[in-house]
Amino acid sequence: MGVVPHLHDRRADVSSSGAVAAGGAAGAYHAAMLSFPLTRNPHPTTAQQIAQIHADPGFGDYFSDHMALATWTQDGGWGDDKVVPYGPFSMDPAAGVLHYAQEIFEGIKAYRHADGSVWMFRPADNGARFANSAARMMLPQVAVEDFVRACDEVLRVDAAWVPDPANEKCVYVRPFEFASEKFLGVRAAHQVTFAVILSPVGPYFADGVQGVDIWVTDKYSRAGVGGTGAAKCGGNYASSLIAQYEGYDHGCSQVLFIEASAKDRVEELGGMNVFFVTKDGQLVTPELTGTILDGITRRSILTLAPELGLSTVERRITPEYMVESVSSGEVVEAFSCGTAAVITPISAFKSEAGEYRLAQSSGEHTLALRNRLLDIQYGRVEDTHGWMHKVC
Repeated sequence: MGVVPHLHDRRADVSSSGAVAAGGAAGAYHAAMLSFPLTRNPHPTTAQQIAQIHADPGFGDYFSDHMALATWTQDGGWGDDKVVPYGPFSMDPAAGVLHYAQEIFEGIKAYRHADGSVWMFRPADNGARFANSAARMMLPQVAVEDFVRACDEVLRVDAAWVPDPANEKCVYVRPFEFASEKFLGVRAAHQVTFAVILSPVGPYFADGVQGVDIWVTDKYSRAGVGGTGAAKCGGNYASSLIAQYEGYDHGCSQVLFIEASAKDRVEELGGMNVFFVTKDGQLVTPELTGTILDGITRRSILTLAPELGLSTVERRITPEYMVESVSSGEVVEAFSCGTAAVITPISAFKSEAGEYRLAQSSGEHTLALRNRLLDIQYGRVEDTHGWMHKVC
């Protein structure tokens, strides 16, 4: 993990896509090899209890027996790395995260393959994005190698928590970092905690793979130009909730944000990127402008699509184009994507102006992409892209 001796060293040249530029903060820190030594939970969950959880894990309802921890201080850098029994944090009421929301997180999935081995999907990419988010939020960056190692060590000790792959079950890996120093004052924290926890999960949407309706809003904004849209921080998700619940009131499962200032650009859903499939075989998605997240699933889809006969286009998409192309039948399929939900077909877009239904609510291209991605993740086909990382 990188040692950051001074506050100003945590500033980085972050591009509009969210990537730390060469010579910025990511390259300025010297990585330390942390080992995350293990202290076993003296009262682990029994095999029978784990089996009962795996039968119906839900999503984010249960957590494994251990977690990884490390602490950064301004004077000492990263240290006190360890894997310990899962349990609550002891946090001062004045901890910076509680008052100034200085925190970031990631989402990765780990899969059990047919031979019993456990694999993560593209964890180094998540580690690099975690560093970018840290730079934006003035938090110390975790070296990618240490980020992956922390995930590995928790998964190895809690490998029994990774379910068999039936019904798309897996383990959701949640690395996160937050300001744990006690202070009141608007500045970057001098003490920060990094942690990794695990949660066995089933499908994100309980009803399985079927088209969902999406509420479209330009009243509320998830993030603005120059804001934190390209960082994976909790504030972005908190700010999306009011619109998401407005969508629930209109019978929708999620919300799609239109850029709020000029109202001329489709952005992303509350926690997922969005794609459109045209009748002539184009896969179109909003370009990265710094206001939306550079999704790992999004990247993977853009790589897989040409292999399945689709040409990919990243560009500015106006709300007018979305409405007109869906209404005219030029766009025949649409879907959202993210680590949690994988790929979810969209049946219709709804807004105060009306309802616009897709010609194919669960189209062939959407399902083909979804199946190819899952086949790679669960080891059912060869991973020709080097995306899978073996844990144990």
